[in-house]
Amino acid sequence: MATHLKSATERKPSLLIVDDDALITDTLAFALGADFDVHCCDSRRHAVDLLRQLPEAPQLALVDLGLPPTPHRPEEGFQLIADLLAHSPGMRIFVLSGQNDAANARRARTLGAAEFIAKPCDPATLRRMLNRALEFQAAEIAGLPAGADELVGASPAIAKLRSQVAQFADSPFPVLIEGESGSGKELVAASLHRLSSRAARPYFALNCAAIAPTLVEPTLFGYTKGAFTGATANKSGYFEDAQDGTLFLDEIGELPLELQAKLLRVLENGEYQRVGETQTRVSRARAIAATNRDLRQEIKNGTFRADLYHRLSVFTLAVPPLREMDNDKLTLLDHFRRLYAGQSGVQPFTLDETAERRWLDYAFPGNVRELRNIVIRLTTKYAGQRLSVAEVEPEFDFENSAEGPLIDAAGRDIVEQALKHLEREGHFHLDEMLKAWERGYIEAALKLARGNVSQAARLLGVNRTTLYSRMESKTADPDGGSLAPPPQTKTR
Repeated sequence: MATHLKSATERKPSLLIVDDDALITDTLAFALGADFDVHCCDSRRHAVDLLRQLPEAPQLALVDLGLPPTPHRPEEGFQLIADLLAHSPGMRIFVLSGQNDAANARRARTLGAAEFIAKPCDPATLRRMLNRALEFQAAEIAGLPAGADELVGASPAIAKLRSQVAQFADSPFPVLIEGESGSGKELVAASLHRLSSRAARPYFALNCAAIAPTLVEPTLFGYTKGAFTGATANKSGYFEDAQDGTLFLDEIGELPLELQAKLLRVLENGEYQRVGETQTRVSRARAIAATNRDLRQEIKNGTFRADLYHRLSVFTLAVPPLREMDNDKLTLLDHFRRLYAGQSGVQPFTLDETAERRWLDYAFPGNVRELRNIVIRLTTKYAGQRLSVAEVEPEFDFENSAEGPLIDAAGRDIVEQALKHLEREGHFHLDEMLKAWERGYIEAALKLARGNVSQAARLLGVNRTTLYSRMESKTADPDGGSLAPPPQTKTR
């Protein structure tokens, strides 16, 4: 979805409700309609299609996990959370589900949901939670004064990134920003613009995953009257509107192949044409692109042009995952808790020594977005209180994290199973068992990630290059089977 830095006109906040039960959507739309501009959908596909048609993404979403075609399982709802955040990273998502399972709640939060709410829920309670979410959104905007450094942290990884941003900011050449979902790639793009000599000039952003493929070309390049149905007047595109400012292309890996050649032409010589026009125009805008995909693998898969990749990656910035940012986990904790407590007019919570250590130990698979949402929930529940592990640890999703509780029931179960196995078998090959478990987890992660190796690596808590290495070694192993990623299912 296209966005611009100019503030939106004051209007009723928008809310997306996704549930396959018409009685629920109708009831919630009626109960919340006085306060929100409500859009209702009955499936993930319906929701994605609607978002592509709306001029602006809704600020809030209420989504059910059990959606068609698998209403008794949460996978479709989990995928919808990822789709919504790919479309609009600032959207606040509330999971409203009858599948009141603690593991589902933790998984939804890790993926980026603000909160998990069990059905049935009183509309008045929902209204209060949604309004509070809007207050927190306002706090984030107010918490970034002009000239502030959006890249919070002092770890070596962030220090290196901050230095590279300053070094590359004023160059006219493209920049490719790589990083996992939720790591803050859009903040890096904004910093590149803000620190450049183009800072006073236009900044436009287009999320390539959030717009229908047929609309990408007219949005980027503009169109002439009569070029297609609905083209009732001449319209400039983003390359023209950005003038000599900055154009940020988020989720560049989703750009259709047929448009990649046209984008390459603009990047090489600035030339482009409006849809339906023969006149050649010239753009002076600087391009910044971002992706959470491994574009080198996409090139091998034939879904991304090698020449476009090399043109985009004149400069490449890697946004580190939160698990590699050392004590920045505490720096970000302090940043967000002060921000949201100040906006709510309450005292920030604090952590005792044990809870603070546990906070540092947790891998945060959902990156900064997950940390921020946890701080929001803790601020809401425990304002001004000193928290122990008992209050903090339930917010963590250990099942989808590289870390787990230091001592828990699952760990004791594994010890018991191993003891029985050894007693029963007598002979045991540890290396073979570990290889089998590793192979199984890699295959499972690739299936969950629909073949996206970067996302699979995040699920497994390893670096992408590490996963490639292990996949290659397993494929080479005559007893290991094939670990080539399956064909990728794209969702736009």
